[in-house]
Amino acid sequence: MEPKSPAYGVVAVPIEKIKPNTYNPNAVAPPEMKLLYDSIKADGYTMPIVCYYDKEDDSYIIVDGFHRYRVMLENQDIYDREGGMLPVSVIDKPLDQRMASTIRHNRARGSHDVDLMSNIVKELHEFGRSDAWISKHLGMDRDEILRLKQITGLAALFKDINFGQAWKPVEELDTDE
Repeated sequence: MEPKSPAYGVVAVPIEKIKPNTYNPNAVAPPEMKLLYDSIKADGYTMPIVCYYDKEDDSYIIVDGFHRYRVMLENQDIYDREGGMLPVSVIDKPLDQRMASTIRHNRARGSHDVDLMSNIVKELHEFGRSDAWISKHLGMDRDEILRLKQITGLAALFKDINFGQAWKPVEELDTDE
């Protein structure tokens, strides 16, 4: 029996034939968009864009993957490397089902578990990766890395950190005035 999941039939589609849908409520903040760009730059497109094929218009309407589409649309280096083609997995569903599918895809991504992220930062540190390396490759700022290190509670994570002078209290003001 032949598999029925659309992922088994990924096709290369010119980006010019792909259009965003009009109903996606998902937004990605600039730091995460930068991380998505970095991910696609380093690893290529590892997941196809999910689209509906509109026969009348000969176009592909995005169901999931709008931000991956944007990365190619807004970055000439990615466009050139991929030859202007995006990997597309096609679903054939009516609009209401496509809308539900978009929301399911968005919500299914979930969020990162803080304890698991702390352990990843700890393990990367143990592999000898610097905070700068972790920041660059995981898309985290220094404060986020520090907070995750604090969660693990391991002094070894802070051995190379230069700490500043502790604050000095200002003389208490006379509050009787």
